[in-house]
Amino acid sequence: MDGVLISSLGSVERSWTRWAEMRGIDPAYALSIIHGRRSIESVAFLRPDLDAETENRIIEKMEIDDKEGVRALPGVLDLLAALPEGAWTVVTSATGALARVRLAAAGIPASGRIISADDVAKGKPDPAPYLAGAALLGFLPAECVVIEDASSGVNAGRAAGCTVLATTFSHSMESLSAADYLIPDLTEVRVKRLPGDEGIKLTFTPIAVPVKS
Repeated sequence: MDGVLISSLGSVERSWTRWAEMRGIDPAYALSIIHGRRSIESVAFLRPDLDAETENRIIEKMEIDDKEGVRALPGVLDLLAALPEGAWTVVTSATGALARVRLAAAGIPASGRIISADDVAKGKPDPAPYLAGAALLGFLPAECVVIEDASSGVNAGRAAGCTVLATTFSHSMESLSAADYLIPDLTEVRVKRLPGDEGIKLTFTPIAVPVKS
């Protein structure tokens, strides 16, 4: 969601900076580890002495209240409009309540079920979120394309057995080396419907195909 479908970086960084300052944590350090991870796991890592669920609710409320600058990223609305109903879902490290607030603020039509931090016991880079997303759609992981922007999500998608397409919107190309393809954003991604019930095909021109070890 964040960094792929929508831009919410300002809200995320303002909220986490505020919480970090409240809890005596260097905000720059906090911001360096939170992206692409469930907030409850980031809280537990940064302040293991505090009750993670309580702190997570505090951060969630800050982020829900701060919708300034939340918007759909280039190419997103056109791509989603071209996809058949039931062919895609959102798999996010945000909580369900926060995800739906941000998607609505950005005008993203996600009326069906999504996979959020509330739906899995382990977050990215564990494959559990993307395995749950594939199951929700009724596809095998190998039939799915994961679109990500953070290394934890890229690694999760690859571990789940999906094809991984990474955008370079918010992270360096080097940090996304586990992806199958790299693109700048979704503006050049096109949807082609295959004959009969053979499904769909995504076409795009990648920046690069990472060399995997």
